[in-house]
Formats: sequence, C-alpha cells, structure tokens
Amino acid sequence: MTDADLASQAAIREILLTAFPDHDFLGEEVEPLEKRDSTKPPDNGKFRWIVDPLDGTSNYVHGLQSFAVSIALEAQGQIILGAIYDPIVREFYHGQAGKGAFLNGRRLATSGCQIPGDALVAVSFPPHVRRDSVEIHRFIEALFACQSVRRLGSAALNLAYLAAGRIDAYWATSVHSWDVAAGVLLVREAGGIVTEIRGGTLDLDQPEFLASASPHLHDNMLRVLASAEAQ
Repeated sequence: MTDADLASQAAIREILLTAFPDHDFLGEEVEPLEKRDSTKPPDNGKFRWIVDPLDGTSNYVHGLQSFAVSIALEAQGQIILGAIYDPIVREFYHGQAGKGAFLNGRRLATSGCQIPGDALVAVSFPPHVRRDSVEIHRFIEALFACQSVRRLGSAALNLAYLAAGRIDAYWATSVHSWDVAAGVLLVREAGGIVTEIRGGTLDLDQPEFLASASPHLHDNMLRVLASAEAQ
C-alpha cells in the first residue's frame, strides 16, 4: 500500500458515493478491517462499486509502466459496467454489459487466437510463490505449449490487453475481485471467454480464473493448465 493507493481510492470513493449515496463500495484499501462490510455481494439488487485505485502497485513504486485504475459496477451479482485507465499512455478502456467494450472510443475485439502454439499469454503469481507450487508447474506447462508467456504485474491491464487483442490468454489464482471485475466484463464484451481455472463458473469474490480470446483456445488452455495438476 502506498500514499498513492490511499489518495486515489479516497478521491474515487468521494466522487462515486456523492453521486450515488445509496450504493455500496468495495475498494482494495479499506480500513479498519472490521468495517469492511461491503465485501459481500449486495442484496436485493443493490449496486456495488468494486474499485482497485492502483492495480500494479509494485510496478508503480519501481517506475515501471504497467499500472492502472480499475472500477466496476455490480448489480444482482453481475458486473454491468467496467472501466480501466492507464494514466501513462492515456488509454481508457470501458464497457457495458451487452453493449461492447471500447478503448478510447474504438470498439474492441479479442484476437480470436485458436491454438496455444500461436498464443501470447500472461500469468499472475502470488507474492511469495513456492518452488514446488502448482503455479510454477502451470507456468512451465504454458511455457512449452504457448508461443510465449508474460508476467506484467497488473491483472487489470492483462485483461484489458486481452480484450484489445494484444494478448491471447491470461490466468491467475492469487488476485481479488477489485483486480479483475472490470477486466472480466471487458473480455466478455470483446468476444472472449472467462471461467474458473478448471472450467467451472467464475466466482468473482474468489477469482481463480482463465480468460481466453476464443472458446477453442480456452479449451486447449484448460488442458494445458490441468496437466500441471497431475504432476
């Protein structure tokens, strides 16, 4: 956590809850912990804003250009709006359920990549991944099956890049809803597919997932990642 995380979230929270005082708010930087009553999905159709004020904090601290602000709006357990902003290159990604995804006004579409051998893929690791972790085995399997693998440091931008056709698949098991809520909507609105990492229905409150540019690539990537669990 940095001063930038806290200042960004405070500004976003004030803007959103001033405009929508009846909405819930879930942000990464909430304190104290016992007041975090909005971590559960809202009931009775109540709206909930899900915000990561600075996704890619480690990159930001080290001066690397891979961090962003991510904001999503949830209603009845479904993400209906999503926005991701990269302040370095001034790229604004946004989408609305059923109405598409856009980058600076240009409609987005995934690459449509079909096979892992042609795919540029991304992964997120836990902060302290163990040498014998299944995460390492998944990475190795993907390294041999795919064209190339990247670890960029921002889950939100990974998903935005997938929606824009810049990468072809992305998986993560150590992220939170605020990291990925907006990006999951963008990928789906751009024609991609997102499931739980073993192919089931994604639970955004416990997001262990695989996102892919096409259904065929998704099926293949599920097999690649599953092969790591057999080791």
